[in-house]
Amino acid sequence: MTDHRIGTREEWQAARDDLLGREKEHTRTADELARQRRELPWVPVEKEYRFETDQGTRTLAELFDGRSQLLVYHFMFGPSYEAGCPVCSSSADAVNGVLPHLHARDATMLYVSRAPLEKLQAYKRRMGWSFPWVSSAESDFNFDFGVSYTDEQVREHMGPMLEGEPPPVVRQMAAATGTDVLGYVSEGPGMSAFAMVDGAVHHTYSTGARGLEFLMGYYPILDRAPKGRDEGDSSEFWLRRHDEYDAEPTSAD
Repeated sequence: MTDHRIGTREEWQAARDDLLGREKEHTRTADELARQRRELPWVPVEKEYRFETDQGTRTLAELFDGRSQLLVYHFMFGPSYEAGCPVCSSSADAVNGVLPHLHARDATMLYVSRAPLEKLQAYKRRMGWSFPWVSSAESDFNFDFGVSYTDEQVREHMGPMLEGEPPPVVRQMAAATGTDVLGYVSEGPGMSAFAMVDGAVHHTYSTGARGLEFLMGYYPILDRAPKGRDEGDSSEFWLRRHDEYDAEPTSAD
């Protein structure tokens, strides 16, 4: 950071005032996008999904837990994984604290993965989490909502990558989750929202990829730090599980 432009307090204030105008415009744009999300058409969920939970087998409707809104994070923890995805884990760290506030606004939030419930419970204990986490191992839920893929689908869409040398980040993440590259990329992250109306469940919204950054609370904070996210070299993946930052980085080999 030694070559950064240096200015006077007056120069800083003028630049800050100009930036504030753009930040306010960005906020108004975000408000409008939120309104448009709420106006998306709702799709009735007619398939009967079942999930394994800490309280036994539950339907999608029962996961609402008496509320009218359900927010589901599709956490990357596939059947062949030995540990959850570090990126999904990093965003999950802050969820426990917000649940009471979501409940106060008639919204239930939980996590869902395809790994067996026992694996999810063990990993949740390791991470110190208490939010609801359910297994969709015996249903098509994650496949139907576009975040899990069969081996055939993976080979069809990612064949060249699998046949050649996968990117270092992919190899690193596969190693970090205790599976091979094929097993790792068979899962993807996502968030889906549902509404309950007169006992009927409706799908209202879904997002993935960078659309999930709203859950990664450290990014908005880093965006305001002098170095920002400091992620210039895409081959270096800095994120770790919160109990691993003092340990050696996971090898990609």
